[in-house]
Amino acid sequence: MLHRHAAAACAALTAAGAFALAQPAGATPAAEPSPQRAAAPQTTGAGADTDADRAAPAMLDALRRDLGLTAEQASARLRNEAEAGARAGRLRNSLGSRYAGAWVSGQTSGALTVATTDATDTAAIKAAGAEAKVVRHGLAALETAKAKLDRQSARTKTAEAPVWYVDPRTNTVTVETIRPSAAEVLLEASGVDRSLVRTVAVAERPRALHDLRGGDAFHIGNGRCSVGFSVVTGSRQGFVTAGHCGDAGDATTGFNKVAQGSFQASAFPGKDMAWVEANADWKATPYVKGQGGANVEVGGSTEALVGASICRSGSTTGWHCGTVEQHDTSVSYLEGTVRGLTRTTVCAEPGDSGGSYVSGAQAQGVTSGGSGDCTSGGTTYHQPVNPMLKEFGLTLKTNAPDAGDTGKSGTWAAGKVYDAGDQVTYDGASYRCLQPHQAQSGRGPSASPALWQRA
Repeated sequence: MLHRHAAAACAALTAAGAFALAQPAGATPAAEPSPQRAAAPQTTGAGADTDADRAAPAMLDALRRDLGLTAEQASARLRNEAEAGARAGRLRNSLGSRYAGAWVSGQTSGALTVATTDATDTAAIKAAGAEAKVVRHGLAALETAKAKLDRQSARTKTAEAPVWYVDPRTNTVTVETIRPSAAEVLLEASGVDRSLVRTVAVAERPRALHDLRGGDAFHIGNGRCSVGFSVVTGSRQGFVTAGHCGDAGDATTGFNKVAQGSFQASAFPGKDMAWVEANADWKATPYVKGQGGANVEVGGSTEALVGASICRSGSTTGWHCGTVEQHDTSVSYLEGTVRGLTRTTVCAEPGDSGGSYVSGAQAQGVTSGGSGDCTSGGTTYHQPVNPMLKEFGLTLKTNAPDAGDTGKSGTWAAGKVYDAGDQVTYDGASYRCLQPHQAQSGRGPSASPALWQRA
């Protein structure tokens, strides 16, 4: 079991919550940089309401550096990814049990592929602006198989077969293993249908990125960790972070050693999530600290598709970008298995733990662990933010205006976390959710075609 409060806990996030984490511990904070926002281009189509056109210049610069893009390609990629997510959501709703996953590809994410188990769906998929791939297994079957592995991991040692996930691009549940015999033990014990599974040999075991490397921090006893995203609940405010940073009741101090707050809830392993309530001396803001100390605004929490670009802010290595590889990944750390993580190609190093992941202007999650480094490259896993908000009853602090939805009766509610396929009523009409997100005031279903479809 991980000792959460070792001096090597997570280093401070260069991100989030208006906690002015702009200087090393003990230093006098510099004047807070103004939030960076890209000039809003003319945007049309389903992705217009996802803030893909509001990416900060620092994020675009990091995408250019890490993905080898021009400025125009970086902007086009974010717009394409936002619109692809909505198209994929509509196709998921129409295909039902035949749906087998979706992903984007190409330098600017210009190609959306949607998989189906029925070849007769090909024409409808192409008509919706996507490429069709006919596969053997539906997404539901793969998710059921992965759930069996998740349940068995609680009873079988999996540190030598540390990662498994549903991979829509190969239409399999992929098990990464350091020692093939360890994967065989897990698969045999779970009783999973072997036709659904592929195994991949890997050399490195993920570890929780909890080593202290200095930088902007919040402190837990003798340890330090990174702030994730600012959150509110009623009149209370604070931030989310990695669960392996502390236990409920643990007191925290800020980067400047001023009393900050305390952990209200924490989970690790199984999940890797926690939230800290801050006192009145701290203010929650909708910012992640970006490259060069610039503030990057957070506009929401719409989940990015597999293949989409994503950027991470961390105190050890700063801003780095990559792509989303898989959602709902299970990772078996030495301390225990954590389920429901998102796997990315973004590099990270010890001290980046707890740092925030952003795709466009949308919050994605906080760093849990990984392997490799930012010299040779690596793989990291983040705890998605939407399950954290749902688990703890929190609302993400965003740049969205606090506009009410007066006169719009129904079951839809601002602040609620919705999953793809969820159905609500709003202003006399029924809608189905296209992409996982937390609903925001003033952005009801009728005004959010990228997130909701009339049922």
